Amino acid sequence: MNIKPLADRVLVKPTAAEEVTMGGIIIPDSAKEKPLKGEVVATGNGTKDEEMVVKPGDKVLYGKYAGTELDLDGTVYLIMRQTDILAII
Repeated sequence: MNIKPLADRVLVKPTAAEEVTMGGIIIPDSAKEKPLKGEVVATGNGTKDEEMVVKPGDKVLYGKYAGTELDLDGTVYLIMRQTDILAII
């Protein structure tokens, strides 16, 4: 992959949503909750005011509406600012 986030942005690969079925009811993808955790794939260099704390390979928690979805070669990624990340797990 040739994506390099700029400044304080981070590229995150969301973990797959867990499928929970109850009594044979199938929940469509559009009704499933978006995952709120993922793995950092790439980071920018930071800014003069904000040092990059996360690094590639970190597992992170992020806000429900954080980031912009990006579809590359059939894989969905999120690109977001480091401040949208709530915790490293």
